[in-house]
Amino acid sequence: MNDIFAGYACIFNEVDLGNDVILPAAFEASLREKKPQNISMLWQHDPSQPIGRWEEMRIDKKGLYVVGRLSTDMRQAHDVAVMIADNVIDGLSIGFKTRRAVQKARKSTRYIQDVDLWEISVVTFPMQLNARILQPKPEINKKIAEAAAALRT
Repeated sequence: MNDIFAGYACIFNEVDLGNDVILPAAFEASLREKKPQNISMLWQHDPSQPIGRWEEMRIDKKGLYVVGRLSTDMRQAHDVAVMIADNVIDGLSIGFKTRRAVQKARKSTRYIQDVDLWEISVVTFPMQLNARILQPKPEINKKIAEAAAALRT
């Protein structure tokens, strides 16, 4: 079991189950305004269940890539770490306020251009089917831990 994990909290240009599409520039302002540690890590979007903190967030061609550390001294976070290690759960989902979006017709796809990112949750069912925790190999976990430690110094 490892308390550090990484994955994609959001995949750009992918229609989610709510018929929304997050565009590549949507997180730029939020990430300029907030450090990863100031964006909550929750279990199933429940604000009463914080489970860790985000160490790193970056935008790449695919989406919003995140590295998180679970606070495994807390029971729920420990349970989540076990479920991630056992490949029981691997979903990630974002909680945000839309700042700017375009929707051409009432029931058409909404294209989200800018968001205020509040939280990223580990979830059973992500709105974006491909927003997932990656299952890194042990050597990758070591590199993630080293990079996270370097960020804290």
